[in-house]
Amino acid sequence: MIGRELLDDPRADPAAVRCELHDIGRLNVLFGGTRAVVRELEQFFDMGKPEAGSGKSGASWTLLDVGTGSGDIAIAAAAVARRCGVDLKPVGVELNRTAARLARGNGMHVVLGDGNALPFGPKSVDVVIASQVLHHLPRERAVRWIATVDGLARRVVVLADLRRSGVAIVGVWAAALGLRMSRVTRHDAVVSLRRGYTKREFDGMLREAGVPAVARCRPGFRIVAAWSPEASSVVRRPLLRMTDNG
Repeated sequence: MIGRELLDDPRADPAAVRCELHDIGRLNVLFGGTRAVVRELEQFFDMGKPEAGSGKSGASWTLLDVGTGSGDIAIAAAAVARRCGVDLKPVGVELNRTAARLARGNGMHVVLGDGNALPFGPKSVDVVIASQVLHHLPRERAVRWIATVDGLARRVVVLADLRRSGVAIVGVWAAALGLRMSRVTRHDAVVSLRRGYTKREFDGMLREAGVPAVARCRPGFRIVAAWSPEASSVVRRPLLRMTDNG
């Protein structure tokens, strides 16, 4: 792994974690992180919208946000779903206790747990998203994650991350400085982009995981993949009961 980020350590200083997650939320809004995920989900939400004059109520879907952080992207997705007539119920999984408490304070239901051993069974949720999480993992583990979340979702998976670029590294450092973000945020933003992916690298991980998707580049040096899992796909591991440990 390249470098080290504050959020790599589940025991990191709570005040620093809260500060960085606040900064990340701002960067997601300003530089396309939120939009990269929501844009992919909108087309699927439209499929769940009741036809005009049908008298039917909107669909009710579940969403699992792996590595939810402050819950900002899942909350934004739920707001867009409502406009499409879909009642989206988000649940986050978070390893860091401070982040989990912050997401709960923002109205999220959060399971405190490790994304390497998700406490959900095959095809147990409608939507799975993970944003800016894969770059925190060694490549082999990231491929296993992709295959695992493909087995959890019934309708759609959206994975979003950062597209590695020298221009992006300089730009995000300057933007974070101009926005008076913390020194730790500036450091971690640069490390995150150094750990990011090219389209070719992301496509390679998707192929190895056996999922029917290709990566797409989005504004703000984002890279995203979205797909509908095969209905027959299963994860070959025991069914675990969902628990809330925090």
